[in-house]
Amino acid sequence: MEQRWPDRLWIVRHGQSAGNVARDAADAAGLTHIDIADRDMDVALSALGQQQAQALGRWFARQPHEERPCTLMTSPYLRAIQTSQAVRDAGGLVDPRHKFCIDERLREKEFGILDRLTRRGIEAQFPDQAEFRRLLGKFYHRPPGGESWCDVILRLRSIIDTLSLHHAGDRVMIIAHQVVVLCLRYLLEGLTEQDILAIDAEGDIVNCGVTEYRFDADQGQDGGLVLARYNFTAPLEDEAAPVTAEPDAAVAAR
Repeated sequence: MEQRWPDRLWIVRHGQSAGNVARDAADAAGLTHIDIADRDMDVALSALGQQQAQALGRWFARQPHEERPCTLMTSPYLRAIQTSQAVRDAGGLVDPRHKFCIDERLREKEFGILDRLTRRGIEAQFPDQAEFRRLLGKFYHRPPGGESWCDVILRLRSIIDTLSLHHAGDRVMIIAHQVVVLCLRYLLEGLTEQDILAIDAEGDIVNCGVTEYRFDADQGQDGGLVLARYNFTAPLEDEAAPVTAEPDAAVAAR
């Protein structure tokens, strides 16, 4: 049997961002808008997010050679790129000279007209969209100019093809966003809409939380990837970095 999957796959949510912090402040104050000037793709890590990303990199740097990623793929959003850079600079990769691949298919879910609005803001400014979301559910609701979870899954299907065709036997780390992590679980594990929404309802993925898959030759005709860990926080805890699980800035649209 020719192996068609990576030996290991780690999928990581970026460290805490300035958008996470701004969203919490807006909710606490009962505001309709999240006070952040940058485009979503330009939102940087917070100081705590940098600490979390460095802790993650140091943890991987202490692992045996065969337990560390060789290839790093990242969302083009600044907070994911900064997390990737911190992991690489801390020695988290087998070879730090390897460049990480920036892949736009891993970008955050696009929120369209609901961007930068709190749940209160969406209900006040776009009550029709709040009702559509209630009726359709987040899996299928697509705000004008934005994406549904289903749309994110459609673009991630080609990421799965890339992993299978170009990274067989490799050890790959993906650094992206909460919805991307969940949607990749949906694809890799063959989940249903109900399955993945139930996992989402259990709680947010922590910043720099690790989801890990390992290749199992006994999974089907060509083998497959099997979930080994989900929302794994030991890399942060071992480094005494605070664990945060804040939703992204446009949480109500997520």
